[in-house]
Amino acid sequence: MLTPINSLTEEKLSDLFREFQKGNQEAFSILYNHYVNMLYNYGSKITNDKEVLKDCIHDVFIKMYNKRKELKNVLNFRSYLFVCLKNKLYDEMRKKNYLSEVQIEEYNPIYDKDVETNYIKKEKENLCNRKVKSLLNELSARQREAITLYYIEEKKYDDICDIMNINYQSLRNLIHRGLTKLRVVTSQAG
Repeated sequence: MLTPINSLTEEKLSDLFREFQKGNQEAFSILYNHYVNMLYNYGSKITNDKEVLKDCIHDVFIKMYNKRKELKNVLNFRSYLFVCLKNKLYDEMRKKNYLSEVQIEEYNPIYDKDVETNYIKKEKENLCNRKVKSLLNELSARQREAITLYYIEEKKYDDICDIMNINYQSLRNLIHRGLTKLRVVTSQAG
């Protein structure tokens, strides 16, 4: 037994993907079970036709399984699956529109916004949030508290003084030292 689905980290998912590429069917099964609901939710924003959606998800996994040795250049398996599903759904919609004599230009997916753009935006936000958390962890607990209250929770200095039970000048010094340390850390990282 490899790993329960609910405890899969990005690293474990990458390991499973490599094992799947080598032909490990259990790894493929775990990947399928991990991603199938995400793909369904994503696809349901593109089409209302649940049967076509299920067929497309199934086809994506079959194609992926049959071409697993050709996937060596795939760096982000999750993104790869989402793009494959989107392309497959649009192909199916084109076929359906071709058969129904409706021009493809007249077709509008049920979800107006570009799903892929939203996904990329969310990934960037998550990366940014992780960087901020990492930087805040470089500070002392008091500096982190003061900066969080002022910049993230947007509290006023007087309120922060009451919350932290310190005087105004001590709070200003605390925030100044915290920001100075953050500048030093980010300049060293960059």
